Amino acid sequence: MTVADAARRDYRAMGLVGLAHGCSHFFQLVLPSLFLYLVADFDTGYTELGALMTMFFVISGCGQPIAGFVVDRIGARTIMFAGLATYCTGLLLASMAPSFWWLVPAMALAALGNCVFHPVDFTIMSASISPHRLGRAFSIHTLGGNLGWALAPVSMLTLGGLYGWRVALASAACLGLAVLLLLVLARGDLKQEAAAAKARAAAPALGLGILFAAPVLLCFGYFLLLSAALIAVQNFLPVTLAALYQTPLEVAAMALTGFLLGASAGVLTGGFVADATPRHGGVIALGLLGASLVFLLVSAVGLGAIALVGAISAAGFMQGVTTPSRDLLVRASTPPGATGRVFGFVYSGLDVGSAMAPLTVGLILDHGDARWIFWFVALMLFGAIFTAVNIGPAMRPEPQPAE
Repeated sequence: MTVADAARRDYRAMGLVGLAHGCSHFFQLVLPSLFLYLVADFDTGYTELGALMTMFFVISGCGQPIAGFVVDRIGARTIMFAGLATYCTGLLLASMAPSFWWLVPAMALAALGNCVFHPVDFTIMSASISPHRLGRAFSIHTLGGNLGWALAPVSMLTLGGLYGWRVALASAACLGLAVLLLLVLARGDLKQEAAAAKARAAAPALGLGILFAAPVLLCFGYFLLLSAALIAVQNFLPVTLAALYQTPLEVAAMALTGFLLGASAGVLTGGFVADATPRHGGVIALGLLGASLVFLLVSAVGLGAIALVGAISAAGFMQGVTTPSRDLLVRASTPPGATGRVFGFVYSGLDVGSAMAPLTVGLILDHGDARWIFWFVALMLFGAIFTAVNIGPAMRPEPQPAE
């Protein structure tokens, strides 16, 4: 295979996995985007709908490590197809729900489909893409997810307004089935983990033990701390700025938009950075240190509108640059044949951090000084730096005695 052929093969795999990841993130927001219509149609409240989505993410978060074990046993490609089909089936059932309570089993089924994507995506990328392009592959993977989130609200609200929420949900499911068909047709570009066949005999000996190895636990801690910081910013930045500096809502919204756009630009840049250096812990330390210092500055100084938006956007960019290096650091901590279970476990740290942060920040807003929210974000980022720089190499299976 020529160098050009190898590059084309790598970029095809990047695009396919990024598309699948974007589809999973798109699906996560299709129902919340239609809450306005569901409240009116089912005569229910936002509390019930919020609880429905909490159930969705609890099932998905608990299912990720289990899905990882299944991926390592069966193979990532098969589980990807099954997960996407299950997700689409759940959404189709939700589109036909005669009452609110019928949404519960439909979204539980959708959550089971959602839980497979991180284990399968990283297993397939590790097997399909040349090592010197993995940083860019991980950046495309993250960007695909971000684009999926961005496209869901506008498309669902548009379809819901024109044709009703049932048509909108069914259309999303049909889109997923079209993506599934494309993935099946292009399955030759989606390879299983290269080392899995040889390592599968040894990997079961690790069992659950691999999840309690120090490098894997540190990776889990990194994801928990990082997600706590990001959820605090993404969910509470406007209200925090308003409470602290009486920042106008439109300026605070621009700052949050700048953070998200800066993070996306940083992810793309970070892919090239990660491929250019093996010092992924250093990249993470510099990026998160810079972001944390920006938030400490904002906590201490009332910036003008332009300076505020610029500073928060820069923090988003610096955090985004670290994302591909983060995923490469996890991969380096993973023994052969265990990619699915390790990525499934450490990515469940995102769910734990996402559940922890809103309550903590809400208590600070209700009973403390709003500036402590920025200190909370900085503290979480400092903790993430500590975990990143202490992550060591993978735990390898013990050599098996010769027969």
